[in-house]
Amino acid sequence: MCRNSRMDRGFHRYHPATCMIYYIGYFILCMLLHHPLFLIASLIGIIIFNQLQDGGRQLRSYFVMYLVLALSILVLNPLFTRRGREILFYLWDQPVTLEAITSGWNMALSMLCILFGFVSFNLTITSGKFLYIYARFLPKSALVLMLAVRFVPLLKRRLYEISTVQRTKGVDVSTGRYWKRAKDGMLLLQTLLTWCLEEALQTADSMQSRGYGLVRQRTSYQRYLMRKEDYLLILQLSVLFILCAVGWSLGYGKLQIYPVLESIAFSSTEWWFFLAWIIYIVTPILIEGRDEWRWGSLSK
Repeated sequence: MCRNSRMDRGFHRYHPATCMIYYIGYFILCMLLHHPLFLIASLIGIIIFNQLQDGGRQLRSYFVMYLVLALSILVLNPLFTRRGREILFYLWDQPVTLEAITSGWNMALSMLCILFGFVSFNLTITSGKFLYIYARFLPKSALVLMLAVRFVPLLKRRLYEISTVQRTKGVDVSTGRYWKRAKDGMLLLQTLLTWCLEEALQTADSMQSRGYGLVRQRTSYQRYLMRKEDYLLILQLSVLFILCAVGWSLGYGKLQIYPVLESIAFSSTEWWFFLAWIIYIVTPILIEGRDEWRWGSLSK
């Protein structure tokens, strides 16, 4: 009961299209704005948003893996990039420059912002909401994309179930000689793929029998109505996105690294575009905080 009520307030209660517009704008701007301060603000904002959504449980389950990927970029980029004038030191007779480290830092931050954003996206845009938005226009593409998004966690969960059962029969990839573990691993993989293919056929038959993908108008199990607050939020997000995009086109929100590394400090004009980006990021956070406060006041 608490879970259902939680999904009916905060950012979740807005129309799926409204939420989708926010995330599309967020991902686009995270890829365009390559200034460390912009990216750090994005990272802090999306972490707070994840914390408000589910207490950060989903983010913590992927945090170590994402952090390793970011550190890999941060370490490998200076080793393979020779551009830059400010040589900090030599490693294996190869120069490591300040510009290469700064570039790797920007790429790592940008990747973390996008990956953390997808964690929040999966919490907000459920499979039902995703199909509600795109199934009428792109039924096949929507289904394939939805399955791809849930593919990794689903296979991970099923592989754990199969491994637990097969371990009672002596099939275990963690013990034994190399060839025995390889053979057991192939057996687990075969079982996993067979299970997935069988369920895929059952899902396809079930969805076809329910009229999924028909050309004529098809009703949805759950209807979402656009309200006044949805239109107001879309207007606000659109204005903020346009401001950030205009700033980017004018050269703001980007740190020039090559050939000469510029100062990280903002100009007087750039502060206004940074403020617009901050407001864009914290919009769902303020919505979550406001509804959380109202819910807490009513429950007392």
